[in-house]
Amino acid sequence: MISFRMVTTIITMLMLAGALAAPKAHSQSASPGTWQLKAPVPGSGGEAAAIVVGDKLYALGGSDASGATSTNAEYHPAIDKWRTRAAMPSARNHLGVAVVNGKIYVFGGFVGSVHRDAGTNASEYDPSTDKWRGLAPMPTPLGSVGAAAINGKIHLIGGRGLDGKTVAIHTVYDPATDTWTTAAPLPKARDHLGVLAAEGKIHAIGGRFTSPDDRTDMHDVYDPATDRWSKAAPLKTARSAVAAALYHGMIVVDGGELPSEKRTFNENEGYDLKADKWVTLAPLPHGRHGFGAGAIGNSLYFVGGALGPGGSGGNTNELLMFTLP
Repeated sequence: MISFRMVTTIITMLMLAGALAAPKAHSQSASPGTWQLKAPVPGSGGEAAAIVVGDKLYALGGSDASGATSTNAEYHPAIDKWRTRAAMPSARNHLGVAVVNGKIYVFGGFVGSVHRDAGTNASEYDPSTDKWRGLAPMPTPLGSVGAAAINGKIHLIGGRGLDGKTVAIHTVYDPATDTWTTAAPLPKARDHLGVLAAEGKIHAIGGRFTSPDDRTDMHDVYDPATDRWSKAAPLKTARSAVAAALYHGMIVVDGGELPSEKRTFNENEGYDLKADKWVTLAPLPHGRHGFGAGAIGNSLYFVGGALGPGGSGGNTNELLMFTLP
């Protein structure tokens, strides 16, 4: 005869066994941050650019099933809504984009698929009037070029030309005079890299030398005061076709692609400017590449992209919001 004590002992043992067998919940302690899905991006797909002006986020260009797009959409975080604005003068993807004095500047980009038909297009968009105007064309046709604004000027770095080869070109556009000058080139030619300004210097991070598999963890820093490049701590995970933004005193770099392994990266890594050190943050919900990022207040937004590597498709109109405590 089984006693009540024996029954309770058996139940306790079964519960303990179940607890040990159950998978452990993912700990956020080693990879801080949380993700939320926000209102989908209108007309967005792969290779879209993103930029912040004031308290608004803009999604520009990109690719869909029919090719390059002229998308210009404005996101209001306070109400989680998008509205369509005046389309770009021409359809393009892989744009260089920056902001000076509240105006958006877009440069270059591709029109044809697989990095073809790089352009010299340069345009200015004024969000207050919802109008575009043409600017002096770029000295060299480029797509997948990095752009960053510092001291009222816009630096275009790296990219890929009409011949499909990566370049180390570094040109500077002055919005005040609508003119171009040349600055010290990248230490090594590459494109699909993260380029942004922080604390008076420009950071060029990751990218690729030739094919998407030929990726790098290089982290070069340009000082406009001396017109020289120096090295900083390399990216934790070598990647290209990333999204990068300045957030919480860090340069945050997300995503990337690796066609040879038929995957995209979900890595989310932050560079501490003070410590010259990278940290691991909570990973993207799904890997992606060819997307843009921008920070507003305590939130970091990621626009569109492609879930699959290369031309395997999987374009998404997701808007993801990342937040650190």
